[in-house]
Amino acid sequence: MYLKEGHSLLLKVRKPAIPFVLNTNPILNSNNKPRNEQNEANLKEYEVLKRLRSESSIVLAVDYFKSIANSQAFQHTPLTYQTMIEKLGIEGDVDGVQYLLQQMKLEGICCSEDLFISVINTYRRVGLAEQALKTFYRIGELGCKPTVKIYNHLLDALLSENRFQMINPIYSNMKRDGMEPNVYTYNILLKALCKNNRIDGACKLLVEMSNKGCNPDVVSYTTVISSMCKLGKVEEARKLAMRFQPSVPIYNALIQGFCKEYRIKEAFQLLGQMVDKGIEPNVITYSTVINFLAHVGNVESALAVWAKMFVRGCSPNIHTFTSLIKGYFLGGRVYEALDIWNRMIQEGFEPNIVAYNTLIHGLCSHGKTREAFSVSLKMEGNGCSPNVTTYSALIDGFAEADDFVGASETWNRMMTNGCIPNVVVYTCMVDVLCRNSMFNQAQCLIEKMVNDNCPPNTITFNIFIKGLCCHGSVEWAKKMLNQMGKYGCSPNVTTYNELLNGLFKENRTKEALGLIREIEENGIEPNLVTFNTILSGFCHAEMFEEALKLLGKMLIVGLKPDAITYNTLIYAYCKQGKAKTAIKLVDRLSARGEWYPDIIACTSLLWGICNQIGVDEAIRYFGKMLDEGICPNVATWNVLVRGLFNSLGHLGPIYILDDIVAHG
Repeated sequence: MYLKEGHSLLLKVRKPAIPFVLNTNPILNSNNKPRNEQNEANLKEYEVLKRLRSESSIVLAVDYFKSIANSQAFQHTPLTYQTMIEKLGIEGDVDGVQYLLQQMKLEGICCSEDLFISVINTYRRVGLAEQALKTFYRIGELGCKPTVKIYNHLLDALLSENRFQMINPIYSNMKRDGMEPNVYTYNILLKALCKNNRIDGACKLLVEMSNKGCNPDVVSYTTVISSMCKLGKVEEARKLAMRFQPSVPIYNALIQGFCKEYRIKEAFQLLGQMVDKGIEPNVITYSTVINFLAHVGNVESALAVWAKMFVRGCSPNIHTFTSLIKGYFLGGRVYEALDIWNRMIQEGFEPNIVAYNTLIHGLCSHGKTREAFSVSLKMEGNGCSPNVTTYSALIDGFAEADDFVGASETWNRMMTNGCIPNVVVYTCMVDVLCRNSMFNQAQCLIEKMVNDNCPPNTITFNIFIKGLCCHGSVEWAKKMLNQMGKYGCSPNVTTYNELLNGLFKENRTKEALGLIREIEENGIEPNLVTFNTILSGFCHAEMFEEALKLLGKMLIVGLKPDAITYNTLIYAYCKQGKAKTAIKLVDRLSARGEWYPDIIACTSLLWGICNQIGVDEAIRYFGKMLDEGICPNVATWNVLVRGLFNSLGHLGPIYILDDIVAHG
């Protein structure tokens, strides 16, 4: 059987956290009486229970439990043993629990159903479901008989660790013992099946329940319907829900399922249906819809739902506020997001880790990294420790702001606070180092990831390779591509795109062509970025014929050219001396509504017209560009001024430019 690493099936492998020995030979004091008997004679069970239950210190509780047993002033009962076992269980002291079970056996005290359930729950709490199973097989030795309730807790403990293969044999054993499963048993089995995506099995089990006279309850249906929705089977889930009177949890599951599939119309229909049937939507219902609307950037509609929520007397929770804050940040409305945050605080809501992380990520994504850093400090002051998501957002924000010091300080603070970085945080830090040309340190960090049992992924390598290529270290980047397999990673299309870009920038066209062949041989599907990168490389290498063939191939595979594609092509035509062809291409695309030229395309065309057709035509085209609302940039003016100087000498262009500005 599989066992969690670091644990054993042996009953007493570890030393008890607290020495737990009941002495059978009490030490006598000067009065020749047991030491504790003088103070604790004639103790009643309720007195012992009251003392044990009220004692907050587990050490003092154990001492008291031992002392009254050793003094012979009190004979422990099943209830006092159960109380002590429950206290040890809360502390996770499984060795102490095992010892007490053995002591009960020696004293001939039978283990009750409730006590045995406490033992199972102790093992569940510390992640030792198999140990619970092993103890269950000794149930007869402990003077206890299996019951449906005990089986249910054992099944639930196995489910908590998803020991799916063990659940069915235990269920079969239960039926062999002549015990009829109750609704709780079936619900555990339904959860187990759904957790392992066995929806068909779960639906069959619902039928079996009904056939055996055990009617599924709201938990049964909600479990199955929620799982169906998670797997994208929303319509099947809705049909199942129609077989009985749906409740709020079931409606919530369906609404969440429709939102997940971006079918907000159906979600609103269900919301209306609830109201029509007199089923009052709760905060989860409204928050689910608000979260979806905020996620897609429709904050106004989210606010409308929020208002409706208030009208119906349903108060928002922390999740509702967090969803709205996220929506405002996604829409670039930083001040409104902060306003909602302040309102949340004013209304007495204590931010949780998700709320803080949403605020920090939103601030970082809008360049307010220092403000986000201040929030993280305040967060700690309020007793909410930053987690790996917090540090990831901050480091990524500092990386985007090109703030190496801020990123490094955040990393060091994370390590000092004992927060173990995950692959996302490591990758963010690799990005920071690459942006600051610290490639040796970046590679050392990748090695550290392996040593810390947090291996780098393809994204980590893509960032490293991109940094190397941008810095001109293409050989190093090629080496890292070849070493990815050693780290258990496979290159994807982005990896090859970055390397292709690096090779073309260094005019290493032959090697780039070899890499293109490698992409094809490895069966990697090129994307639009791949085609644009190769197209640009071909054009700069003056391989115009190959560039046009590539464009044809791109259209054949069904990829639609974008602005980068067309701008590259226009530049290539102009460079070949085919400015007129470029103009015809732009006119044709504009007439069809497929694409309208931007400032980059217009600047390339002006350069081509100045050099190949004449300045007069360039000025005419410049006027047309202004009429179409395309605003010239520095590059555009530079092209036009150079063209004018070349054709008219030093003074002529000044007068012509004055005329253009006056009429523009």
